[in-house]
Amino acid sequence: MESQLLLGYYCLLTMALETQTMPQLELEAVIGFNGHVCAGLTVHPDREHLIYPLGCSVILKRIKDDKQEFLHGHTNNVSCVSVSKSGSYIASGQVTFMGFKAEVIIWDYAQRTIYAQLQLHKAKVEALAFSPNEKYLVSLGGQDDGSIVVWNIETKQAICGSLALAHSAGNCLTVQYSNTNDNVFVSAGSETLRVWELDVPNRKIRPTECQTGKLRRIVKCVQISEDDTFIFCGTTSGDILKINLKTGLLSDFGPVKDKFSMGVNVLRILKCGYLLVGSGSGTLTLCSGINFKTLKKVQLEKGVTSIAIRGEGQQFYVGTEAAQIYRFGYDDFKAELIYTSHNSAVKDVAICFGTSELFATCSGEDIRLWHIDKPKELLRITVPNMTCNSLDIMFDGHSIISAWNDGNIRVFAPESGRLMIIMPNAHRMGVTAIAGTRDCKRIVSGGGEGQVRIWEVEPNGHRLLETMKEHKATITCIKIKSDSKNCVTASADGACIIWDIVRFVSLQMVIANTMFRTVCYHPEEYQVITSGTDRKVVYWDVFDGTVIRELEGSQSGAINGMHISQDGRHFVTGGDDKLVKVWDYMEGVVTHVGIAHSGSITSIKVCSNNRTLLSTSADGAILRWRFPHPSSP
Repeated sequence: MESQLLLGYYCLLTMALETQTMPQLELEAVIGFNGHVCAGLTVHPDREHLIYPLGCSVILKRIKDDKQEFLHGHTNNVSCVSVSKSGSYIASGQVTFMGFKAEVIIWDYAQRTIYAQLQLHKAKVEALAFSPNEKYLVSLGGQDDGSIVVWNIETKQAICGSLALAHSAGNCLTVQYSNTNDNVFVSAGSETLRVWELDVPNRKIRPTECQTGKLRRIVKCVQISEDDTFIFCGTTSGDILKINLKTGLLSDFGPVKDKFSMGVNVLRILKCGYLLVGSGSGTLTLCSGINFKTLKKVQLEKGVTSIAIRGEGQQFYVGTEAAQIYRFGYDDFKAELIYTSHNSAVKDVAICFGTSELFATCSGEDIRLWHIDKPKELLRITVPNMTCNSLDIMFDGHSIISAWNDGNIRVFAPESGRLMIIMPNAHRMGVTAIAGTRDCKRIVSGGGEGQVRIWEVEPNGHRLLETMKEHKATITCIKIKSDSKNCVTASADGACIIWDIVRFVSLQMVIANTMFRTVCYHPEEYQVITSGTDRKVVYWDVFDGTVIRELEGSQSGAINGMHISQDGRHFVTGGDDKLVKVWDYMEGVVTHVGIAHSGSITSIKVCSNNRTLLSTSADGAILRWRFPHPSSP
């Protein structure tokens, strides 16, 4: 416990020290949606913006043209979001390290600025809710905190607080405010359902336990009918409880037979009285609010976690754990997939050479092709139950080469996603790194067993030219010289080797006390720079393998990705400290820092036109930054 506290404090301190005086990179766009935040996706009352969290940011996305704006202020992952009735305020809560205060931020929507920063909860803010007249905000702490706090929005001060539940109950999971009364709200969770009354003059909140008879349920979500008559509670058992708000007694529950598979994750009440129900199995159901009979049903990919109603309910948006957002019309009840992103760690990114318009990413069993200016998925290639570790786009742009954990190399057509070539059993312990030569005739691959292999790509297939066996551990990165005669490989064994890939011999080896994660040739190709778990960026001479310069690349955590700009004046790094850094190559100093990632940065690339920088992270996000040093005309 003490070591966790120290680690958390160290991470926060080092990030603050590294970024306090540095110019910040401008974030242009984000591809990503955190589908694991329950009720994280909402439609603003102006009906023009979607609001959702990703990492440390809250994203405002204009519906008509997909233009994004970002609310930056949190120091760790955003865990919940709530919007006030008029839309004047947005509230967001975060997680943090054990023993530290988790912040609630109230944002002024019109100004896009922080209105108030509220700190009382420890470790995590579980849920937030605004009162109907926007006088108060109620916040619920996570399981390590267990308290409910009511805040006065005008004074930005806490009015009162209380433990969320009696000692006999489990965790409290959600809060919901009354639709008509600023002094009444509801909390629910594991075998607990309480109606709270706020007594402002005496600064107290008083709970009343709701009686559910013999039913024992874990309530995940709560909605209150517009006239404040009934509370509807979605449970992990897959049924819905209907409680009378005034008496606190169970009025009805159901469905009795066909329960919602894998529990009810999210509920919404429509103006007509029907319920929209999102389940853990991915079904979105329209059902009656009286007898819970299913009227319409649609199956989506993975669990439904958010339902956001636009306006009167004629249109609504649904977010899922697959990091996808769907649009529905009430009348036709058909799913239209409008937004996609990765839902697991992005392993690698490759940019199409010359055009800088297309880029590809790999994550889990997917390879996806995106347009860089309007971040939109153009193509998805899926190899079920496999993991893509690395990829590259060939110099002519005619093929995507990819490295897979089943030991195969797969080559796909970027227009159609058609599998053009498969190289079976390319490496015994999975293919971990891959690169293509500029003449597009050869592929260099590295494996988990430490071997480097050269393949010739022929019109009718492929041929193994040579296997080179000097590395003792996983190959993590391969870069090929522009003349296609030499390449450099980085490995977790602490060695980087420069190879002659015409004569198939090693020319130079550099060794350091680290697990190398990344290596780059300087464009003039007389130096290589490396980085890895020792957090150092090292410049090496290609010809004699001597160290030219050693820089402290990060205060905390390994550096996982690095790339040099086309003109060789700058390079970029990213790693476990979650910071994107732009360096001056000759001076060896950081010129700009980008703060937005909430997971470790896994790969990073600068476009060949020096206008755009792409970074990917372990939380599935892809971020597009404006590169601060454009090429001279």
